[in-house]
Amino acid sequence: MKSLQIKFVLILTGLSTALLGISILLLGPHKHITLTTDFYQISALFPANVFNLLAALSFIITAGLSFISLKKSELIPILGYSLIAISLVPIGSLGADSMWIASMGGFPVIGSGQGVIKYFALLSVGILLIKRKLSPLRATWVSIIPVLLVLVWIGGMKFTLLEAQGIEGLVKSSPLMSWLYNFFSIQTTSNIIGVYDLIAVVLLMLAIIYPKLIKPAILMSGMVFVVTQSFLISFTGALSTDTVLSTTGHFLIKDLWYLANLIFYYAALTEFAKSKKTNALTV
Repeated sequence: MKSLQIKFVLILTGLSTALLGISILLLGPHKHITLTTDFYQISALFPANVFNLLAALSFIITAGLSFISLKKSELIPILGYSLIAISLVPIGSLGADSMWIASMGGFPVIGSGQGVIKYFALLSVGILLIKRKLSPLRATWVSIIPVLLVLVWIGGMKFTLLEAQGIEGLVKSSPLMSWLYNFFSIQTTSNIIGVYDLIAVVLLMLAIIYPKLIKPAILMSGMVFVVTQSFLISFTGALSTDTVLSTTGHFLIKDLWYLANLIFYYAALTEFAKSKKTNALTV
């Protein structure tokens, strides 16, 4: 992987974790952290503000490691382990009933857990920063599985009325997407977004077999996460003068991790395609 690509990954990681850490610190105790501590049955051990401080410091320290690693590459493996540790704690809480929508049958209909499954993207980044010498094919799968997971899972949710209504405020706020409601209903608009997500999944999978599809696959899937970042500006309440990000902003900023995944995916798949071509010529 080229040094410039690694730098982009480090910048995306540092920016996202810095904003999350500062925001959590300013926001104070809130339900997302409480849901996690309740799941692990440790809420009674310390006051809620202590757990909030620990979470904030974890992100802030990780952000510091990310930015320092731009100059001191020997710290990158330490950063990788830090990202893995930060990811595994919330991922484990997916076992809580509160993460699923009971009124719709629970698993796999995800509610509060939508923000939690994004930690699979950060987990992938951590693994790849440590295992930088994985074979190109393995690195391709490690990098892209979180992207496929979120596009299939949350994309699939777009076909439900609950999710269609849930994204209405975000979509209406966006100059890139609000026009859809001029032509389609709330549910149809959500369905179109869901279909787009699933087409992106197909392209990402096919690109592994047909390398010529790498760029359109990256472009189409990357637009999902770029548009999500635009909601930080367009959606009232995503940003806050008091806490930098609201809890909605927390949900949105995590999509930067998927852009990091796509950088790893592009690098690994390009290398894999080159190795296949070399082997074919040798034979």
